[in-house]
Amino acid sequence: MSEIVVYEVENPVAAAPGGAESHVRRVHAAPAAPGTPGTTGPRTLCGKDTFAMVRARRQPSEHEGARWYPPEHESVVCPDCDAVIET
Repeated sequence: MSEIVVYEVENPVAAAPGGAESHVRRVHAAPAAPGTPGTTGPRTLCGKDTFAMVRARRQPSEHEGARWYPPEHESVVCPDCDAVIET
């Protein structure tokens, strides 16, 4: 899976990378940037701009067989991103 999990947070300026979990409004998936697999692409799978989003510590490729999103944020998963990944 080449998607990267990103968080839409309430205050992206105050949220340090990897420390934004308590501020998560929505969990999205974004494709990796072309040629740089560890970098988030410019848009999520649902079309939102990733500029102000924070990359999650947990990534899908690190947990074989698990859902793509962190289980503790299941209630705020973007349904559009989820539908794209499930197809």
